[in-house]
Amino acid sequence: MLNFFVIGALDINFAAMLENEDALNAYLEKTCDIENGLLKRINRETYLRETMPHMLSGHFQGRVLAMLAKLVRPKRILEIGTFTGYATLCLAEGLDKEGVLHTIDINEELEERVQSYFDASSFRDQIKYHVGDAAEIVSTIEGDFDLVFIDADKKRNLYYFETLIDRVSSGGLLLIDNVLWKGKVLTDNPDNQTKKVIELNETLARDSRIEKLILPIRDGLFVLRKK
Repeated sequence: MLNFFVIGALDINFAAMLENEDALNAYLEKTCDIENGLLKRINRETYLRETMPHMLSGHFQGRVLAMLAKLVRPKRILEIGTFTGYATLCLAEGLDKEGVLHTIDINEELEERVQSYFDASSFRDQIKYHVGDAAEIVSTIEGDFDLVFIDADKKRNLYYFETLIDRVSSGGLLLIDNVLWKGKVLTDNPDNQTKKVIELNETLARDSRIEKLILPIRDGLFVLRKK
């Protein structure tokens, strides 16, 4: 009986945290490492100048990406979906000294500003910024990768995974963002976009080539480790 009441209390406390999401996010950001000056600038300017600033990875998820990259210490990183370059610079923190990060985005209008952010960073010589259709560009980049971060067109996520899984080294990571899709993956009558996310999640859950788990941060981050 005691266990029942303890579990019930935990459920209530967790529900309360979810209801106060802004306060929880503020606490998470307060208790992780701070953003450097350049990341703060990108964060601020993205919210001032972009119509969909929520696409930014942000402080806490940025620290998660940086931590995962530092654990892997990759020599080669591929990012699909640059946006304003925040996550790119977080991932670059874990790069090997001789490493390179390829990042791809289709938005030509952001190219000049994003490149200026990269040029202002200590990773300017290690980041290769490609603008165009990722489905076409990926095949032109030679070699395998130790870490892949997919955060672009959600309808293509499964395609990107299948295209890249054989190009990820054993022990390497594939990270896929937005896999909880604002909680819509739990709805009884999902829309077409949500069905694509559910299909991706269920396919990855059955795939024996990878170890996998979803981190329920922001909109859900699927962490996949190549066996």
